[in-house]
Amino acid sequence: MATYAIGDVQGCYPELQRLLEKLRFDPAQDKLWFCGDLVNRGGQSLETLRLIHGLHEQSVVTLGNHDLSLLAIAERKPDAQARVNPELRSVLFAEDAPALLDWLRGQKLLHHDEALGWTMVHAGLAPSWTLRQAQRAAQEVEQELAGPRHARLLKNLFGNRPASWSSRLQGIERLRASINMLTRMRYCDANGRIDFEAKGMPGTQRAGLYPWYEVPGTRRRETRIICGHWSALGRFAGLGIYAIDTGCVWGGQLTAMRIDGEEPQYIAVQADPHRKRPSGGGD
Repeated sequence: MATYAIGDVQGCYPELQRLLEKLRFDPAQDKLWFCGDLVNRGGQSLETLRLIHGLHEQSVVTLGNHDLSLLAIAERKPDAQARVNPELRSVLFAEDAPALLDWLRGQKLLHHDEALGWTMVHAGLAPSWTLRQAQRAAQEVEQELAGPRHARLLKNLFGNRPASWSSRLQGIERLRASINMLTRMRYCDANGRIDFEAKGMPGTQRAGLYPWYEVPGTRRRETRIICGHWSALGRFAGLGIYAIDTGCVWGGQLTAMRIDGEEPQYIAVQADPHRKRPSGGGD
């Protein structure tokens, strides 16, 4: 029995198929952890969702910002949905869209496995959070997304404020702050405020910004953290952080990391030749 964490798929369905073949994935025994951004930009988001949904008993998913954006768009009127890109439209207007979107809305923001000693999240944890605080913040969002008032949250989902976490936050602002930390964060200032513009590799940021896991005073957590979201960071291991978004959608690789042994093991497949980063960059 093996457990594999897989980086941002973003609709790169052929590469996901090839990766599972390379892993010799056995659904009768093995488990898959997906660290978010299952959809958008890769061209085959519908096929990707159908594949992962079909493996839901063998999988754990933490939602990424692109997944949440899809869920937010699904709350709009059909004429507004029809104006999004063709890849997302293929999901929104699919015959099985209600089942896929309901399933996606019920996924996690953070997954912790005490026995394995690993925690998975899409982007990161607020520098001030302990693991217990992060779990509580994620659960608050998860409960709202899965509950009867999910439309209210999804209609007020994104915004750059609040850019930092405070236990005094309430209501939608509290939920949005948690979402920003868990699904959008790369760099923060010394006070833990997210800079939403900086996306390059460490060393390219302006003075006063730190990778979220290097902010001075960051809480120590007795767990290893798996994350994605930051393709410019690429594969990274240090300070208890294991980043595995290796930019498949931009022509890089789709990476899996086996996490049930003493040391993590990496397995990757190269992106299909037609994929490349546009001149304007991407996230």
